[in-house]
Amino acid sequence: MNPTHPTARTAVVTGAASVRGIGFHTAARFVREGWAVVLLDVDEAGLARAAEALRETDASARVETHALDVTDPSAVRAVADAVASGPLPPVGALCNIAGIPSPASFLEVSLEEWDRVLAVNLTGPFLLSQAFAPQMVEAGYGRVVNMSSVTAQHGGGVFSKTAYAAAKAGVLGLTRGMARELAEHGITVNAVAPGVVDTDIRTGSDEETERALAAAVPLRRQARPQEVAALCVWLASEDAGYITGTTQSINGGTYVA
Repeated sequence: MNPTHPTARTAVVTGAASVRGIGFHTAARFVREGWAVVLLDVDEAGLARAAEALRETDASARVETHALDVTDPSAVRAVADAVASGPLPPVGALCNIAGIPSPASFLEVSLEEWDRVLAVNLTGPFLLSQAFAPQMVEAGYGRVVNMSSVTAQHGGGVFSKTAYAAAKAGVLGLTRGMARELAEHGITVNAVAPGVVDTDIRTGSDEETERALAAAVPLRRQARPQEVAALCVWLASEDAGYITGTTQSINGGTYVA
């Protein structure tokens, strides 16, 4: 174990129910580095499986789970209050990883789909950050990591299209605004923008599509969720304490700027 923070801290990770997902692997990395973790996801059964998997890997893992719709303001506040009054150490990091794709084209996307994609991918991080940031201010240590996407940087072209690109671009603006406003409290806020990652987010995608996505990457492969998780956890470390308001690209050369 090589803790990224010398004092016991808790990391809150959304979108953590899928054991193939970035959220789960981010939580697993936090556990490896000595943090307690709170797993949040709308999938309650998946959360139970994820928590069990973490404890099987490390019997001493401090894990708490809460089923949560990240677009529900009252539910988000209730979970934040429960975590604050619970047995785990103070919250030192929030990783807003929960997200949904949207392959619908611009001319075909419905308003209902548009609203749903923005609610999960953009409003969710806003609500979670607003709910947990006061706990970080009080504790004197805070790191927020928001999940964006290479799709936000080049307007699509991976799998999801305009609605997703708009939501993830909004995450970049949210990150920069939060970084400026929370800096006086010693809280850093950064965005991570992955390219194509080998997870289950692309529901309905076939093998041919997955091979084509990998072939379009200069490194000729999809990212492993563990690689994105390592970046997220590093941004939560003391070593990253002077980095804020940035977008950290991890895309295998898909987008270079």
